[in-house]
Amino acid sequence: MRIGIADTTFARINMGEEAILTLQKKAFSDYGLRIKTERYTVPGFKDLPVAAKRLFENYKCDIVLALGWVGKEDIDEVCAHEANLLLMHVEVEAKKHIIKIFFHEKEAVNDFKQQKKIAVDRIQKHVLNALALLKGKEELTPLAGQGLRQGYDHAGGLK
Repeated sequence: MRIGIADTTFARINMGEEAILTLQKKAFSDYGLRIKTERYTVPGFKDLPVAAKRLFENYKCDIVLALGWVGKEDIDEVCAHEANLLLMHVEVEAKKHIIKIFFHEKEAVNDFKQQKKIAVDRIQKHVLNALALLKGKEELTPLAGQGLRQGYDHAGGLK
């Protein structure tokens, strides 16, 4: 299986490297999957859709992780939203999942330690989601309705 990693130079941590490390630790040991990663780093959010499309078409990836760091300005949120819309278009066109892993600085303004903690947790949990999707369409079914979150503690399901 091939997993595409699309990340940006705008990120304040090396999100692509964190995703690859998690994949290396978990893919075979926890999911029995032998994987190869293809990494495509671009300047910013608005370049992620083309990177994802190329990872599917040129590098034959089965799934793509699109990693982006959203700055604290309103324009950064707008760029992230626009990129997300185009990523969904690429996803539907390719008929393959793109796991969108975005961290928003507004989640922890000027608290760099907390920013890194949230971003790393989100990356690690979404990598596991991607591996589960690659394993099969029902792999996540037992977790449905559990209030699972990426970046924070789980909310929990309602009884």
